[in-house]
Amino acid sequence: MARPRQFDEDRALDAAMEAFWITGYEATSTQDLCDATGLGRSSIYNTFKSKHDLFERALARYMERRNAQTYELLESELPARQKIRALLQRTIDDECAAGADGRGCLVVNTCIEISAHDPSVAATLERDYAARLAALRAVIESGQRAGDLTSRTGAGTLAHLVIATIGGLRVSARAGIGRAALEGVADAAMSAF
Repeated sequence: MARPRQFDEDRALDAAMEAFWITGYEATSTQDLCDATGLGRSSIYNTFKSKHDLFERALARYMERRNAQTYELLESELPARQKIRALLQRTIDDECAAGADGRGCLVVNTCIEISAHDPSVAATLERDYAARLAALRAVIESGQRAGDLTSRTGAGTLAHLVIATIGGLRVSARAGIGRAALEGVADAAMSAF
């Protein structure tokens, strides 16, 4: 009879997510994961199969949490223009908050670090991007129909602009760009709407 697990798998997954988020996939060793989760190597490999599997599950967990916050805002009663600006502002506030550790966004970091040479992770990132793009496009189309947003630029292009701006804000913040400059970028992006 198999021995029951003596740990909380969700807690271990959260700890692994934090470890990957802080140092990235390549720089996070199995020992780092053991230290972060409090698990031994055999427990990690018996539960998560491999470092790669653990990373993919941690990334999926991160996306699920982040996207839930985004979708909640996009489904709110705010006018479309305010929804878009609130997304940009939340990004700035996250990156510039007191005590922000400069680790950025796990999705953006993963795109930069490993998506080009890891087809499985690249496919996950593509699905995530497509889901966020569709949600943003729907908000923008609604705002264009209501006259809240310009219709001189296609909703798809504007949805891509929002995602690119958010990613750019996160990378710029990691490079040490201050709040005032980030606010200026957000304001400039909003001028397209």
